[in-house]
Amino acid sequence: MCGRFTLRTPAAQMLEIFNLVEMPALAPRYNIAPTQLVICIRSVAEDPKSREAVQMKWGLIPFWAKDIAIGNQMINARAETVAEKPAFRAAFAKRRCLIPADGFLEWQKLSTGKKQPWLMEMAEQQPFAMAGLWEYWTPKGDSTAKPVVSCSIITTSANEDMSVLHDRMPVILPIEAWATWLSPTANATQCTALLKSLENGLLTKTCVSTKVNRPFPDNAECLQPVDPPETLTKPMAEEG
Repeated sequence: MCGRFTLRTPAAQMLEIFNLVEMPALAPRYNIAPTQLVICIRSVAEDPKSREAVQMKWGLIPFWAKDIAIGNQMINARAETVAEKPAFRAAFAKRRCLIPADGFLEWQKLSTGKKQPWLMEMAEQQPFAMAGLWEYWTPKGDSTAKPVVSCSIITTSANEDMSVLHDRMPVILPIEAWATWLSPTANATQCTALLKSLENGLLTKTCVSTKVNRPFPDNAECLQPVDPPETLTKPMAEEG
């Protein structure tokens, strides 16, 4: 799964890398957690070839949901079932996005029962794009309520780099796949073909402070490198 990530890249660099029309000026994020607002990149409705960066609540709330709390369980969507699962299929068909990051965190299960966080980054220390979905939701019977815009990160089977820590990882899309993923005319076959594990050898991992185990604080101390612990007993598996 992907339950925590980082985005420390300056806005000016994000504008250039993702070819955005604009980018909110945000403070560096060292510990982005579910239910928080995250940056998502989507096609501009009036000009699908242009891209905009929008803040969304992490945890997709299906448009048909009766209770907003369902989003707390929808932070990830599985690549294998995203096109058919009721919570995600409408968004997969029409509302795909990129969720930019420059690192994500995964936890190593130790023989003591404790969990040790590791920061996964691209070897070139560059930001990357995770495949995402977004959705609108409004409370039933309240036509005056402001819609909640929410998102989910798509995961797939872990590659060799990740498999020592967990059996899942976020889908990281290469630059050449971004346009197809965001295109409103791309079909399910085209999009499903993009949902693959990242090639081995492109990620680095750093053992970091257990301060990041909690959703707060959100500062550089969360990612302070520490000495690696003993080897894990077995990779963590996705729950549920």
